[in-house]
Amino acid sequence: MFSVTVRDHIMIAHSFTGEVFGPAQKLHGATFVVDATFKRPELDADNIVVDIGLASQELHAICGGLSYRNLDDEADFAGINTSTEYLAKVIADRLAEKAAGGALGAGASGLTGIAVTLHESHIAWATYERDL
Repeated sequence: MFSVTVRDHIMIAHSFTGEVFGPAQKLHGATFVVDATFKRPELDADNIVVDIGLASQELHAICGGLSYRNLDDEADFAGINTSTEYLAKVIADRLAEKAAGGALGAGASGLTGIAVTLHESHIAWATYERDL
């Protein structure tokens, strides 16, 4: 299996519902390093996994749509605990939509999976992986 990873970041504000979250139930900020890994069993006709430039561009657009926002105020996240795990899934699903729509180039049609990792810090991160 071949893979290529591109990186960006998001800076958000949010709060959580539920005792399990302790002090994070209050409004707080978070900065995540976002890694998006694209996978396929064979390289395309150009001997690449995906166009890194297009992958970087689309990840940046998705991250830009989340950054500098209080996710508690966003209709897409109403009533949802926007945990690190959940946000990784949101970004992976949005990248999958971009791939399906051709935004990652024609060669991306051979992609078989995407994994998105959000790094909360140097000691904690979460990943969501999905098939394409």
